[in-house]
Amino acid sequence: MSPHTDILHTLNSPEPSSDIEISFAGVDKAWGDNHVLRGLDFEVKAGEKVSIIGPSGSGKTTILRILMTLETPDVGLVTVGGDTLWNVKPGEKARETKQTIATRRKVGMVFQQFNLFPHMTVLENVIEAPIHVLGLSKKDATERAVDLLELVGLKEHMKHTPPELSGGQQQRVAIARALAMRPRVMLFDEPTSALDPELIGEVLNVIRRLATTTDMTMLLVTHEMRFAQEISDRVVMFDKGVVVEAGPPDQIFKSPEHDRTRKFLEAVNPY
Repeated sequence: MSPHTDILHTLNSPEPSSDIEISFAGVDKAWGDNHVLRGLDFEVKAGEKVSIIGPSGSGKTTILRILMTLETPDVGLVTVGGDTLWNVKPGEKARETKQTIATRRKVGMVFQQFNLFPHMTVLENVIEAPIHVLGLSKKDATERAVDLLELVGLKEHMKHTPPELSGGQQQRVAIARALAMRPRVMLFDEPTSALDPELIGEVLNVIRRLATTTDMTMLLVTHEMRFAQEISDRVVMFDKGVVVEAGPPDQIFKSPEHDRTRKFLEAVNPY
C-alpha cells in the first residue's frame, strides 16, 4: 500500500448532492466594452477532470475567479454541488450572501503566482486557513498539513519560508494549502506558467496524482496540451467568452470539429 493512500482517501469527496458539480447558466461578464463571458452555459460533472484551453484573454481564468468569488458575474446563475454561488438577475448587482460564502468553501484554487505568505513557514502557510476559517485546532491542522506536505514531497521543508524554496516547491506548497481546506472542487489556473521549464514536471506530477487517485472535481486552465490530453476526462475549447467545442481529449486534440480549435492547436502545439 502506498504511504499516501490514507491522505489521498481523505481527499475524496462525500457522495455528491448533484450529478453536476459546477454549473454556469446564462453567465455574462464584461469590463466596459470587453465582454469576457457571453451567456455562458457550462457544466462539470461531479468527479470529472476538465481542462479549459484557448487563447489568452478568452475568459478562461474569469470562470475560475467567479467560482472563487474573486469576480462577480454581471448576470446569470452559478452553482457548486447543487448550491447557489451566484444568482444575478438582469439589472441587479451581484451581492455576496451567507450562501455564497458557504458554497465558496467547497472550492480550492491554485494560482499562476503562488500567493504564499513570505514571512510564514511552509507549515504555517498550510495551517493558516484550516485554523482560522474551518476552526480546526492547531494540532489537527498541523497533522493534516504534515500529511499533505508529505504527499507533495515537501515534508522536510515545512520549517522553511517560501523565499527559501524554488518556484516548483512553492507551487507544491500552494497545492497542499488548497487541499488542506478539503475542497470538493479544485481549480488550477495555469499552475506552471510562472515556472522555469525544468520545474514544471514536479508540479504536474502532483496534479496527475490527484487526477488519477481521487474523485475530486478538477477544473484546469492550462497551456500544457499534452498534459491536458493525458489527465482530462473532457477538454473545452474556449474563445471570446463562449465554448467553441468540448469533448474527450482524443477528439479535441486529434480531430477537432471547429476550425478555430484547429488553428489554436496548430499555433500552440505544432507537432
